[in-house]
Amino acid sequence: MTYVTISKRLETIARYCPQGARVADIGSDHALLASYLLLSGIASHVIAGEVNEGPYQAALKQIHTLQLQDRASVRKGDGLAVLTPGEVDVVCIAGMGGQLIASILEAGVDKLDGVKRLILQPNVGEETVRRWFLERGWELIAETILEEDGIVYEILVAERGNVELPYENKDRTKVELLRIGPFLWEQKQPALVQKWLHEREKWAKVLVQLSRSEKPEAAARIQEITAEVEWIDEVIACLRTDRL
Repeated sequence: MTYVTISKRLETIARYCPQGARVADIGSDHALLASYLLLSGIASHVIAGEVNEGPYQAALKQIHTLQLQDRASVRKGDGLAVLTPGEVDVVCIAGMGGQLIASILEAGVDKLDGVKRLILQPNVGEETVRRWFLERGWELIAETILEEDGIVYEILVAERGNVELPYENKDRTKVELLRIGPFLWEQKQPALVQKWLHEREKWAKVLVQLSRSEKPEAAARIQEITAEVEWIDEVIACLRTDRL
């Protein structure tokens, strides 16, 4: 039987795809996820979208090599421009910044007619994606955080629904949960602690640099970042305490 080996990150994304769904993989990374979804019998049809010529040709070659042309379409175009409304049930976008993912969704919002689920994996800027869900009527229904090869990834899943529901009756404010992730806060996985430890380390380095600065605005910036580090310390302490 033909198969493809994919990362734990992509495998986790695949698990959120409903059985028999028509899936669009935007920025398809050589159509690896698309191939896996078809060969595993998860997706009934896949559209792999690529904006750049090199990855587009690589995706074409991958689909041709695996002889999946009857159930896959590789298209060159920018974001959701490769789709027509009602063509897919699920849209996956992985491996980009959260701001870019949100802009892709916003630019192609008319192409989301008929789409039942969004599965998104921002490399950074997860809060931006969660805010886009709120503004555009998509309810965050699941989140996963995982570590692979020393990198922490978050996967966000949304369907149309009650956008406020994930943030209700929690012990953190909505503003905080947009940053942390409401489901991730409930799960309190070690990878979430790891993420915020990395974030703290980043800001601590900035503080060291600012402490050497003679610019007049440095003092105010030090105060802001110190408050941020104190908030991160409190979040980490809560995550660790609740896991004991």
